[in-house]
Amino acid sequence: MVKYSNKKYLIFFHRFIVIVVMLFLLITTMTISYAQEKNLIVNQTPEAVNKIDGTPVILGDKTLFIIKKNVGSFSPQERAQAVTNRIETIANDPSIPVDTLKSLDEEDTTNIVLGEKLIFTITENDAKAAGKSRQELAQEYIKKISGSIAKYRKDRSLNYILKGLLYSFLSTLGLFIFLKVFNQISPKIITTLQNWQGIRIPAIRIQNIELLPVSRVSNIVTKVVKILRLMIMLGVIYIYVSLVLGFFPWTKQLSSKLVSYFLEALYQSWLAFAAYCPKLFALGLIFFVTYYILKIIRPIFTRLGNGSLSISGFYPEWAEPTYKLVFSLIIALAIVLAFPYLPGFGSPAFQGISVFLGILLSLGSTALVANIVAGIILIYTRAFQIGDRIKIGDATGDIVEKTLLVTRIRTIKNVMITIPNGSVLTSQIINYSALGQDPNYHLILHTTITLGYDLPWRKVHQVLIDAALATKDILAKPVPFVFQTSLDDFYVSYELNAYTNKPMLMGSIYSQLHQSIQDKCNEAGIEILSPHYSAIRDGNQITIPENYLSQDYQAPGFRLSPLDNLFKQFNEKDTPESGE
Repeated sequence: MVKYSNKKYLIFFHRFIVIVVMLFLLITTMTISYAQEKNLIVNQTPEAVNKIDGTPVILGDKTLFIIKKNVGSFSPQERAQAVTNRIETIANDPSIPVDTLKSLDEEDTTNIVLGEKLIFTITENDAKAAGKSRQELAQEYIKKISGSIAKYRKDRSLNYILKGLLYSFLSTLGLFIFLKVFNQISPKIITTLQNWQGIRIPAIRIQNIELLPVSRVSNIVTKVVKILRLMIMLGVIYIYVSLVLGFFPWTKQLSSKLVSYFLEALYQSWLAFAAYCPKLFALGLIFFVTYYILKIIRPIFTRLGNGSLSISGFYPEWAEPTYKLVFSLIIALAIVLAFPYLPGFGSPAFQGISVFLGILLSLGSTALVANIVAGIILIYTRAFQIGDRIKIGDATGDIVEKTLLVTRIRTIKNVMITIPNGSVLTSQIINYSALGQDPNYHLILHTTITLGYDLPWRKVHQVLIDAALATKDILAKPVPFVFQTSLDDFYVSYELNAYTNKPMLMGSIYSQLHQSIQDKCNEAGIEILSPHYSAIRDGNQITIPENYLSQDYQAPGFRLSPLDNLFKQFNEKDTPESGE
């Protein structure tokens, strides 16, 4: 326990040292900034002098008086700089008494002196500018100078600085304790608010319409509390910095400026908010109307999509894309109406951003707009639906997604292909599923086989039809049929056509159909020969598989003829016929 306590105090001491060092750096930075600001005020240009109607004489952070007139070749700035330097030299030397300040009248001037040292010379022009006599003005200046020097020395005394350090330490300790307690309380407050969900934090409703569910309301309240927590922490730190800066003479003016800046910011924010209230009301009205229009039309399109509501000529699959289009149009119209009421509308920055975004959209939206228009055309022409088996170009597969920009196809090899709608619209689309659910129309699968002229065509037709009927997922009615598509030099082309109502299984049906054709042709003793296949039947095995042949089948032998028969045939050809 002792080790834990020591560790805890070491952590506290370490954090405290860090805060003190940061405070020291902040005060040092503020002091340097203030010194630079004071030098800028004293060494300002004539244009700046004209704006304040003279040059101030400053001691510390207090303006003693303003010099408006020049003396000979000395400008008001040079006179103010010289007087400021003299007063600061006296104020920084506590051994010089200030009660010996007096005025000495001469013929045209009145001098303010401290012992033997001249501090300031008042001319008739200075007196006229102030609207007083030289003697009255001198006594007023003496009173201000002596009082300011006394306060300047007091504020920079060791006792006053030690008090400032003590107050800074107490303020830092108070800030640390506040932040520690506040960080412990804040999570408990957020947890309590989350536990109130549905109890003290209800859903927002208007009659039976639920605008915001309980979870959304609870999340909004939690986010608001977190924002308030951050604002409170920043406000406390701001007050702390202003308070600590006010404990030291070098930064006291900055402290008052921070407070005035904060109050001015609050005042200007309130004025801006009050001026913006009419536009804010207009934005709220636009948001309210848009929200309820969308909330009203959503159930209509939902009912159109599920078929509980029908409109002549409007297909259920059009409901969702039509809703998205209407939703986009309503949102676009709301944005156009709300645009003039946005903060900063009409400012050069706002206009510049608008022009920049417009250029980006105009340069990069050509293909985008083309795909969107093509997507809309494809939706309303009903070229295909989700789940259809289609062929687009060289891609064949099932439609898994169609959007305004792209169409996605899953091939029979489970490869996902994404095609821009612009390309889809310009390609030939073959839809195998479009008439699949119509009882009067079915998809016809067809395949071609070539056989020799030695086979009876009626037998071939029957064998092919039997093969089709033996194939799974081929319909018995309508009955399959055969076309003889060509009579070539060495073979006849037979095209088998068969009906199916399962276009999604085209690949497997074709495979089974080809298997059935092979089986049925082998059973019927029909050899399937390619157009370039040739065989000498003398002494050669038939091409039908052995399991389809009879057990007593033997390959034929070679037929040999005597050579004299061959020569005899040639002689008969060469002998001229009688009568020639």
